[in-house]
Amino acid sequence: MKILVCGDIVGRSGREVIENFLPELVSENDINFVIVNGENSASGFGITKKICEQLFDLGVDVITSGNHIWDQKEIIFFIENEKRLIRPCNYPKQTPGRGFGVYKTKDGNLISVINVMCRLFMDNIDDPFRKLDDIIEQINMEHGKHTIIVDVHGESTSEKMAIGHYLDGKVTAILGTHTHVPTADLQILKKGTFYQTDLGMCGDYDSVIGMKKEGCIQKFTKKFIKTRLEPADGEGTLCGTIINVEKNMKVSEFKQIFKGGRLNS
Repeated sequence: MKILVCGDIVGRSGREVIENFLPELVSENDINFVIVNGENSASGFGITKKICEQLFDLGVDVITSGNHIWDQKEIIFFIENEKRLIRPCNYPKQTPGRGFGVYKTKDGNLISVINVMCRLFMDNIDDPFRKLDDIIEQINMEHGKHTIIVDVHGESTSEKMAIGHYLDGKVTAILGTHTHVPTADLQILKKGTFYQTDLGMCGDYDSVIGMKKEGCIQKFTKKFIKTRLEPADGEGTLCGTIINVEKNMKVSEFKQIFKGGRLNS
């Protein structure tokens, strides 16, 4: 079973590169399931119902998110009823939506996707380690052993790595999001779990993590000027990873993907 996971979609450039390359990638690589992080897809801040539906129409099966999930207020109502859009599972109780889902792939296999958010340099929300333990136990009790993919949304590489080693042997794959910079540390951990610190972004890399360079430079150099950041709108790069999962729920092969724009391989 082949799964494609794409990094944070940033603005129009990110949406366009997904539209341009996703169907081709799915067809050429016999992809059975597609996961994307969409929390920056609406002008760099949040996601809308319309964008979700466009991504689903392109072949996306699940959209994960992160700290920007609430930036577009309309999503509060949409996320309650759309099981294919998930938010970090360690938000407090009574938060709208859900932090994980159990789905079926195109070839009929069960797959669970969990979205969790780190706390270092991020919002001070619930303990990600404890919450992951609870959810994985619930999934295994209710559905038996099957493929589990975790999107770890976080700023700190050390916290992501700690979560990776903590979950080693408990899930199939752990892929990081949020920093918008693709890492080259794709590996199989000692107990068999696939790990990558960050997928990178789907967006314009002639930028500062997807935002227009000029505004970001001004924000750092002229603290006395209020600066509103805007997403860069040049040609985007699709960044993602394809993993091949065997019947034992272990990853046997993996491949980093760059399509279009400055990082095109």
